[in-house]
Amino acid sequence: MDNIINLSKVSKIYGTAVKTQVLYDVDLAIKPKSFNGIIGASGSGKSTLLNIVGTLDRPTFGEVEINGIRTDQMKKNDLAKLRNETIGFIFQFHYLLPEFTAFENVLMPHFIKGQKFDKRMNDRAHELMELVGLSKVKNNLAGNMSGGQQQRTAIARALINNPRIILADEPTGNLDSETTEVIYDLLRDINKKLETTFVIITHDRRIAEKTDRIIEIKDGRIYNDFSRI
Repeated sequence: MDNIINLSKVSKIYGTAVKTQVLYDVDLAIKPKSFNGIIGASGSGKSTLLNIVGTLDRPTFGEVEINGIRTDQMKKNDLAKLRNETIGFIFQFHYLLPEFTAFENVLMPHFIKGQKFDKRMNDRAHELMELVGLSKVKNNLAGNMSGGQQQRTAIARALINNPRIILADEPTGNLDSETTEVIYDLLRDINKKLETTFVIITHDRRIAEKTDRIIEIKDGRIYNDFSRI
C-alpha cells in the first residue's frame, strides 16, 4: 500500500542571525485510511511537523510528499490548491465566523474554491451536519452554539471538500472531558465511515491511546513510534 504522507530527512530551522532548529532529519510515513496520534511536550516540534505536513510551512531541508505529490518545492498558489482539495484542518480554536450559521460555516472551504453552490454540495453539507449530529441546530449562528457544537461544526467544515487527510491540532484542548470523549468517538467514526486518514496532535496520552499508532516527538526527533495494527 502506498503511503499518503511521506517525510524524508525533514529538518526545520527558524531564524537567520540566531538560528533555532526545531526538527532534525525526521522520516515519517503514514498509510491511507489510518488513525494516528502525535504526542510530545510543548516545544518538542510536533506542531511544526503538522504544519509541514499540512503545507502551512516548508522544511528547511528534506522532502515532503502528500498524496503522491512532492510539496516542499511547490509554488504558493499550487500549494493552496492542493491544501484546499486534499487536506482538512481541525484546530484547538475552531475559527468559525460568528456572524454566519453553522451550515454556512461548513460551506466556507467550498466557497473559497470559487465553485458554485449546487444541489450536490447542498446535499453533502446536510449529510455532514447529520454525521456530526448538528442537523437540528444547523441554522444557529456559530456564536450562539456551545463549545462542543462549535467544534463539531469545525469537523464538518474540514470534511466538506472530501479531503483524503484530516490534520487535527489539539482538537479538544478547550473542551471538558466528557465532550472530549464524544469528539474523539466522532473522529474515529468518520475515519471508519469515510476512510479519511487522520493525524491528531494531543498532549493527552489517554486520548492518544485511542489511536491506532502513537508517534512521540522529543527534541525535534521521533522518539517512539508504536502501532497497534
